[in-house]
Amino acid sequence: MTLGALLISDTPMSLVERGKLAQAKQALLRARGQNTDIEPELAELIRSSKIARAANEEPFVTIFERQYRPHLVMSIAIPFFQQLTGINIMAFYAPVLFQSVGFGSDSALIAAIILGFVNLGSILVSMFVVDRCGRRFLFIEGGVQMFLCQVGAACVLAATAGTSGTERIGKGYAILVLALMCIYVAGFGLSWGPLCWLITTEILPMRIRTTGQSINVAMNFAATFVLSQTFLTVLCHFKYGAFLFYASWIAVMTIFVVLFLPETKGIPMDSMHVAWERHWYWQKFVNKESY
Repeated sequence: MTLGALLISDTPMSLVERGKLAQAKQALLRARGQNTDIEPELAELIRSSKIARAANEEPFVTIFERQYRPHLVMSIAIPFFQQLTGINIMAFYAPVLFQSVGFGSDSALIAAIILGFVNLGSILVSMFVVDRCGRRFLFIEGGVQMFLCQVGAACVLAATAGTSGTERIGKGYAILVLALMCIYVAGFGLSWGPLCWLITTEILPMRIRTTGQSINVAMNFAATFVLSQTFLTVLCHFKYGAFLFYASWIAVMTIFVVLFLPETKGIPMDSMHVAWERHWYWQKFVNKESY
């Protein structure tokens, strides 16, 4: 991560906020192309920066204003839903989970390592396809993929381990569960994993960006804490039903994306109000002055 951080360049908005306008212009030219007229976008970034600096309102009060209702909802719902995919539970308890479905101690650890590599690989794929396929498509595709895998794993465990969850399943079925979990993790890494952080960065206007991101991170860690502390109890009581529990939440969050999350692909951050103004529900809250 440290080496990767050295390769990350400053965003044009960050450079504008620090008064480095020449560098901001060069950054925009690299992003948009050398033959692109970036002056209007640069002027809009400067205007947004001045508005944010001039705002005297307390940011944790401002974000609760009506015009920022969709931003507040997304800052809470997206990280909350990300954890309800069950991904961190899979990361924390993968060895225990795989031991419970028939793997030995060493095999369970290897299976957990395999899941980690699958997650990393799918995130790298997401980096290259997100601007081609769009955010909504990846959210929906990843949600459907995770839902089917969770239901599939629950069905396999119900049919082999029984409702008591005490019967030892065969090696072939254990490998099938591992395969389903790999596909599930790949779906997460392609969608909810990276896009949870990307979307909240794109949709938040300068005036409430730091506040919205703070809420986003706090909600993410709070949900992680609660789920990690309760998972073993859920697994012991629900058995294979634990997979159906997370599958039901994945269905809910996918429907939420379909109904309430606008596509942000190709829309500059300072023009994001256009996406909200075109949305069937959020258009009654947001206007250009919000940005």
